[in-house]
Amino acid sequence: MRIKGLWWALSITVCLALALATNIRAWDEDSAPSHLKGVINDFTPIAGGTTAWEVRGPWQMTLDKEDNTAVFIASVTMELSPLGQTPTNVGTSALSQHTHDIKMKDAKLTFNPTDCPNNAAGTPPYTARFEIVGMATVSANGGGFPPPPATAAPSQLQVCIEGGPVTAYSNVTLVFQSPASGHFGAQAIHGVVRKSL
Repeated sequence: MRIKGLWWALSITVCLALALATNIRAWDEDSAPSHLKGVINDFTPIAGGTTAWEVRGPWQMTLDKEDNTAVFIASVTMELSPLGQTPTNVGTSALSQHTHDIKMKDAKLTFNPTDCPNNAAGTPPYTARFEIVGMATVSANGGGFPPPPATAAPSQLQVCIEGGPVTAYSNVTLVFQSPASGHFGAQAIHGVVRKSL
């Protein structure tokens, strides 16, 4: 009788585990939100420099799950961090404050990607839920980017949405390719998902 009870308990546990695994996969693809919003809040290194750019601003994304495409828009401010600078360089004019509008339409949408940036060592792990990749236009202070103002050359951009077991969609990372990587860097730029609908 005791063996029969253990067998039933084991069978139920296996069935629940399989159901949970199936629901997690469906949760990523079928139940993914259509709209996400959040904030970018990170530093990007300056090659050979003693400081870094501070990158801050809101972003939003709209998914078209039928066409597997997405639209991504971000408006960020950048300025040199006062960290690592001399007191005379911390004045407003020396921090090179400027803005960037980032827009990407018809980006390719992929669920369960394997090429998203990993979480930082020593931090709680997260799982990449989906990514979008496409050509993004970037403006600087409302003009072309990179200078001169007439260029406005598009750059490939990867945007990954990640999360953990408690909050499915909690993190966002942006990775630029050239020419924008010459300014933003080739590393991941991090932010938070504040709302998913």
